[in-house]
Amino acid sequence: MECISVFDMLKIGVGPSSSHTLGPWRAAEQFLKELKDAELFNDVTKVTIDLYGSLSLTGIGHATDLAVMLGLSGADPEYVPVDDISGIIDTIKTTNTLILAGLKGIPFNPSNDIIFNKDFLPFHANGLKFTAYLEKEIFESTFYSIGGGFVVKEETSENKENDEIKATFPFPIDKATELLEFCIQENKSISEIVYENEKSLRTEEEIHHELLRVWNTMLECMYIGCHTEGTLPGGLNVRRRAFDMHQKLKGDLPYSNPQEWLQTIRKTKVYFRQILKWVSCFALAVNEVNAALGRVVTAPTNGSSGVIPAVLMYYMVIENHKASEKEIKQFLMVAGEIGSIFKKGATISAAMGGCQAEIGVSSAMAAAALCEVMGGTPEQVLMAAEIAMEHHLGLTCDPIGGLVQIPCIERNTMGAIKAINAAELALDTDPKNAKVPLDKVVNTMWQTAKDMNNKYKETSEGGLAIAVNMADC
Repeated sequence: MECISVFDMLKIGVGPSSSHTLGPWRAAEQFLKELKDAELFNDVTKVTIDLYGSLSLTGIGHATDLAVMLGLSGADPEYVPVDDISGIIDTIKTTNTLILAGLKGIPFNPSNDIIFNKDFLPFHANGLKFTAYLEKEIFESTFYSIGGGFVVKEETSENKENDEIKATFPFPIDKATELLEFCIQENKSISEIVYENEKSLRTEEEIHHELLRVWNTMLECMYIGCHTEGTLPGGLNVRRRAFDMHQKLKGDLPYSNPQEWLQTIRKTKVYFRQILKWVSCFALAVNEVNAALGRVVTAPTNGSSGVIPAVLMYYMVIENHKASEKEIKQFLMVAGEIGSIFKKGATISAAMGGCQAEIGVSSAMAAAALCEVMGGTPEQVLMAAEIAMEHHLGLTCDPIGGLVQIPCIERNTMGAIKAINAAELALDTDPKNAKVPLDKVVNTMWQTAKDMNNKYKETSEGGLAIAVNMADC
């Protein structure tokens, strides 16, 4: 089993999809490293990319083609200025030249050198193969984007490095029952157990800095989404809604940055309807930024990246005005740990499990995190995660036009609201009366994923994706 850090589950990257954009981007970077390690980089005269299965079927809508070009160009999804992305792509297309790793120009025609194959490779639904043509030979390497920006190779799926990392963790966890046992044994909260594990990988200062960098990225993303109007790219002509909702909710108090914005929201009215609207507004904002190739935090994926920021922001601006960095870090550590349990026991890839693997998992992560910062016991925290996922079981992934827009953006609002409801239900329930343990729901989600028809797994071959087409929009 993998040993997964919070920062593996909460990655900073560019939208619209962790499995279809961030994963292929990272695969391209790994391919470049393989070429350099094999001392073949200088001999490359041409590169082609074959996309398979879900990466092929919905690759254009998910910007997979752009992601592999950006990765091969040497751009880092975590740090590349978002405003530079279109310029890099336009240069490649107009010159038919790609600057490999930013160092070596090679001929590259996206229309010919990115090949879309509808066939599925047996190992995983999201496969892609890079082929480098050298002076006298070719070098091929196949990767699989397994969700959440994670990339593996079939021959290294039993990753020795992960086993070594796990051996360093004082509290190795694969299942919720193991997590709870450690909490009871050590008399610690879930976030405290997670913190001890993280300290075996990073210094306390690094953990503090990285958690706050994740939160500030989330906050900035909500801020950008709430202050950007217009229509999303892709051809569906989806109008951004966060801007209009925010205009009606924000009031007249002045602010000039995300931190001041947070403080002004705390001063607005919070009737039940306003709470629903604020939470929805936060979630919409993030996923509209994501759909426009903006920078988001995979939580656990890009398509579900709005749920956790929306719920954490709800806690900060509505539930607890005194919330500080302590609660932010606590929230993110719990969320990351719950996400890792789902990744180990099931999947966080919509191409493997449908949208239950994305929105369902993100809702469970947010519910658990909210429950702990609201004073829930470890038992109640795990119950909150279970309740949230239980009511997402079977949720399909059928994006119209292969875009992470309809129904994806709205689903983040639903996942956020369900997370808040799940946390409240858990807080008001004696865990001794719980009938369904979290591990059972994880197993059930995975079984449901395996039973689900492939046309409902991010292929755009079923459901809304064929009931509504681009022409209707």
